[in-house]
Amino acid sequence: MRRLVAYIIRFAVILIGYVVGSLAASAFLNILVLAHLGYTPADPQPTATASLYFSVPFVALFVAYFAFMPAAVVILIAEVLGRRDWLFYALGGAVIAVVFLGFVPNVGDANFDVTETNARFAVIGAGMVGGIFYWISAGRWAGSWRREPLLDPLA
Repeated sequence: MRRLVAYIIRFAVILIGYVVGSLAASAFLNILVLAHLGYTPADPQPTATASLYFSVPFVALFVAYFAFMPAAVVILIAEVLGRRDWLFYALGGAVIAVVFLGFVPNVGDANFDVTETNARFAVIGAGMVGGIFYWISAGRWAGSWRREPLLDPLA
């Protein structure tokens, strides 16, 4: 019974980490877009700052949707191998972004394709930021459900 509870807790931590990583990647993309449009912290505009409260969670929904399957594979590999280093998750986030960029032309919407080099690098950077924030929130304990023996008092 204790092992089942450990699995459920680990799954909840993974989901929370995925949400944190998606929010971080979304915030990174939003800040890059605002910087590209000329917004600087030295000259704060209340409308640009207030728009982040809505746009970061909204874009995070799309980030989480499009990155789910490749992220599930990377998270599964990390859990099975017990990888706990930040570099693995940063590179895993970059791989997730590259996989997303590879499947974008197959979506079917001609206006959705990411063709600009700067935009591609921004997406890859967002994947790396999301991977690092996943590591901060959940990846540092990867494989912990396998390493610590949990004795069942009933067995």
